[in-house]
Amino acid sequence: MNERELAEKLKAGQQAAFGLLYQTYARQLLVVITRYVVEREKSKDLLHDCFIKIFDKISQFQYQGKGSLEAWLRRVCINECLMFLRKEKRFETVSIDDREDLQLQILEAEEPTEEEVERIPTEELGKMIQALPVGYRTVLTLFLVEGKSHKEIASMLGINEKSSSSQLARAKRQLAKAIKNWHKEIY
Repeated sequence: MNERELAEKLKAGQQAAFGLLYQTYARQLLVVITRYVVEREKSKDLLHDCFIKIFDKISQFQYQGKGSLEAWLRRVCINECLMFLRKEKRFETVSIDDREDLQLQILEAEEPTEEEVERIPTEELGKMIQALPVGYRTVLTLFLVEGKSHKEIASMLGINEKSSSSQLARAKRQLAKAIKNWHKEIY
């Protein structure tokens, strides 16, 4: 069954379609969720909440071509994750007063080379990203993985654009430091 047919059956309320949707997309959506919420049990709970929201809001979905259902599902999950993180008050934000300190830290940070990054196993790099503070990891993921602008991120997280930019810079700096440390330990 293709995406369009599945969407039509979901909108018609066919129970088998909901089971197929879960079976087809649950694993992918859990990966998306764990980019934002690292704790395994909380991410599973969020997946459950996302599917409840998906089932409740499926009538609002508009098929726009191949991949549109998956994109819509991802957006629902990302929005649920961001609401969860806001509710839990997990974001660390950078005050404007920290700007000079941030600029100094960025200048002091030695970025890893492309070769150094490529030598790190994907699983290890994932662990480094997951170890970032929630605010850093969230902005990094929204910017690099989801392709959002600082303006969009600021709107999504309820912060200003400069805070989004600062969060990203700090995330990159902390990630660069972790990569450098990994190479020191291994080589």
